[in-house]
Amino acid sequence: MEIDYQKLGFKCGLEIHQQLEGKKLFCDCKTINSDKEADVKFERRLRAVAGETGEVDIAAKHEMKKGKKFIYEANSEDTCLVEYDEEPPHALNKEALETALKIALLLNAKIVDEIQIMRKTVVDGSNVSGFQRTTLVAQDGFIETSKGKVKIQTICLEEEAAQKLEESNNYVKYRLDRLGIPLIEIATDASIKNNEHAKEAAAYIGMVLRSVGVKRGLGTIRQDVNVSIEKGARTEIKGFQDLRSIPKVIDYEIHRQLNAIKQNKKLNKEVRKVEKDFTTSFLRPLPGAARLYPETDVLTTRIDKKYIENLKKQLPKLLAHKEEDLEKKYKIAKDLAKELIGNELFEALVKKYNKLEPSVIAHTLVNIPKEIKTRFNHDISKLDKEHFEEVLDYLNKGKIAKEAIIDLLIKKIKNEKIKLESFTGISEKTLEKEIKELLEKKKGLNLGAYMGILMSKYRGKVDGKKIMELLKKFVK
Repeated sequence: MEIDYQKLGFKCGLEIHQQLEGKKLFCDCKTINSDKEADVKFERRLRAVAGETGEVDIAAKHEMKKGKKFIYEANSEDTCLVEYDEEPPHALNKEALETALKIALLLNAKIVDEIQIMRKTVVDGSNVSGFQRTTLVAQDGFIETSKGKVKIQTICLEEEAAQKLEESNNYVKYRLDRLGIPLIEIATDASIKNNEHAKEAAAYIGMVLRSVGVKRGLGTIRQDVNVSIEKGARTEIKGFQDLRSIPKVIDYEIHRQLNAIKQNKKLNKEVRKVEKDFTTSFLRPLPGAARLYPETDVLTTRIDKKYIENLKKQLPKLLAHKEEDLEKKYKIAKDLAKELIGNELFEALVKKYNKLEPSVIAHTLVNIPKEIKTRFNHDISKLDKEHFEEVLDYLNKGKIAKEAIIDLLIKKIKNEKIKLESFTGISEKTLEKEIKELLEKKKGLNLGAYMGILMSKYRGKVDGKKIMELLKKFVK
């Protein structure tokens, strides 16, 4: 069933969480996510406390009722007494704050005058202390999308949670190496128009984050989506594996709420988890403002206006703009330009081999390795700068046809000796002669059969399109 988002009173907002490189937010431990064997182990039980409103948060109550024991393990290479909640937090990481401020400026947001650290009650065990430290950095920003502006309500800087290892009815085990890594949280308003628009907005914000040089790798960025429809209930959905899953999960949530409304079932505000089949499952009630209260162990930080003006002069160019520059300068496809941003080898090879079209070099660096991996199942990590330079040098000097590039790179992966005479291209005149002789020798075959014979003989020496073009000229 096609969804009429506007008619349903669809509302949707995003929360993007991005880890930062360097040191942790409130200690000097490095953000390396150590995979070494645990040399620290301890257990805790957590209780929820009242926030500034004097109330205990509904989500915290829900977690506390489970009565679970929390088992923690870590390696001392990237954890310390701060993560174990045995020592007060150190001063706020200034480098992380500066990165957050740059991101806020790139998102057209208004920087706050003073950084005030707050405690956010979290008693599911993912924070040893029973709370997460967080601070508002900026608000009232926006991004431009194909469907108009999407407002950025808040940009916060906070501590990353611990990584869950296993869970049973009685306990949850966590690894603490991730705990305390600086985390940017970007929250939009509910002006997202439909499921594809949500994906577009998330992709743009992700591009801004990568422009600043944030932490990369699996699990370093997470998207949460808040969805509601008229007569439904606001639902926060967590656990998206990638941007492509966002439209599917949003559609599932809309249909889930519509079915509940038809059956007169009560819908509650809740947090749900994305499953592998793009459905969702209940996690806990939706938390509210009752879980926040001030952090008394960390001093406030004043934000000087001159400092912000200086930061504005240092802002990096957005990757989207760099992509456009590459596309125009070298006349290459947009998808290639996107993958070549920051690739110093590409620009160096373009300068070195001026007889070659930049598009050929771009294709060699980006698409051919992918084809080698998917079609031939070879380990492309064995390809290095020298291999690409050698093969492109042959092409630049006219010693090979460009169709030979893939075969030569495969030989490099296999560490086989290259015999250039086997890859020397043939002239169109020679190819025409060969085709005429083949048609005379094997009469009555179809176009595909002739093509197969010629490609098996001239693979890597001539473009398949050229062979087909000439065959069509002679096969009537």
